[in-house]
Amino acid sequence: MPDFSHERVLGGVVAGVDEVGRGPLAGPVMAAAAVLPPDLPAQIAAMVDDSKRLSAARREAALAALIGAGADIAVAAASVAEIEEMNILRASLLAMRRAVARLRVWPDRVLVDGKIGPDLPIPCQCLVGGDSLSLSIAAASIAAKVVRDRAMERLARRYPGYGWERNAGYGTASHRAAIVSLGVTAHHRRGFGPLLRS
Repeated sequence: MPDFSHERVLGGVVAGVDEVGRGPLAGPVMAAAAVLPPDLPAQIAAMVDDSKRLSAARREAALAALIGAGADIAVAAASVAEIEEMNILRASLLAMRRAVARLRVWPDRVLVDGKIGPDLPIPCQCLVGGDSLSLSIAAASIAAKVVRDRAMERLARRYPGYGWERNAGYGTASHRAAIVSLGVTAHHRRGFGPLLRS
């Protein structure tokens, strides 16, 4: 379970950062930054975990509870056009930089899930599996997932047939079949390797 130990060791204002949506065939990549209050109630902290371990309902509830408790959470995206222009890794790092820049308070340090962090003018520490270790990173992973899922649900209403409200743009069998029958949209990553193999 993630906890506050990494944030306490670093001290100061620490933001956790994570992204979601690197693997889908469609839609933006989304990143979030989260600064949690040091006195976050234990019952709310207990709701926070790696977003992949939580149901959609539990993610929504956790995000609402975090915001209600005063967490500073910011979400940003890199578009499909940016993904195609600069590749998915660089687009993910761009979304992370944008998310940190949207925080109400500029952090002293940043904790990032993964091996590569964004280029920021403040210290940045990467943690592999960070969404299972750091409470702030886990909160960011929840926020990014919730906001991206909502965005894909909105796009699904404009582009029916691809099942984005269920698959969030990932390359499920039904999504790939829809690409064959309906073609690609402006929100598909046309230069993305997995899409080219669909």
